Amino acid sequence: MDGEITKDTLLGGRVRLAQPKAGFRAAIDPVLLAAAVPAVAGETILDVGSGTGAAALCLAVRVEGVDVTGLELDPALAALANENAEASGVAGRVRFVAGDILSPPAGLIGKLFDHVLTNPPFSELGSGSSSPDADRRRAKEEGAGGLAGWLDACFGFLRPEGTLTLIHRADRLDDVLAKLVGRAGGIVVFPLSPAVGKTAKRAIVAARKGSAAPIEIKPGLVLHGPGGAYTPEAEAILRAGRAIRF
Repeated sequence: MDGEITKDTLLGGRVRLAQPKAGFRAAIDPVLLAAAVPAVAGETILDVGSGTGAAALCLAVRVEGVDVTGLELDPALAALANENAEASGVAGRVRFVAGDILSPPAGLIGKLFDHVLTNPPFSELGSGSSSPDADRRRAKEEGAGGLAGWLDACFGFLRPEGTLTLIHRADRLDDVLAKLVGRAGGIVVFPLSPAVGKTAKRAIVAARKGSAAPIEIKPGLVLHGPGGAYTPEAEAILRAGRAIRF
């Protein structure tokens, strides 16, 4: 990780986020993802592919008393995320470690969590033109294990009846659901539409390990009003830290 670092904030300033100016940068996806995790005080959470810590920190700030671990492939980003946890006042219960989800570090082997959240790479390997920026390419393109390997590893960290919450491209929902059906239930699809009447570009998907409950499609969230500003519902999540309740 080279180059300039910017100092940004999330959740109306409650989360302090230093992140590289170039490459992949956190926007609203991790905030929305964190808002959908049904965690309560005393529970443990793993954020897979945590980057500079946006989702993990938003969750920790929103829910007092949770214990969050972030797993990030890039050691420099993991170190920056730990600085962000300190700056956001949650370092005592949030920490980030460097490692590969498909070959996790020794400190995570055998550990189980109440919840796993993840923002997997959105693009299949070789599916299109690659970014010239290595950090951005790594964040956006699946590795050798593909989506199946990523989700398998996430389930491996979950306790029985634990929840997996992820955000992905809406046009890849069929692929996501195919990897979940048969090993999880209570699957909820929550579309994120850019505006009224517009096709959803993203969707949050939640599932419970070992459940046999059926799939539900929720109305979802409209992000922008006619003038382009966030809708009141989106503002409540992105600025005020309101949870997304399924």
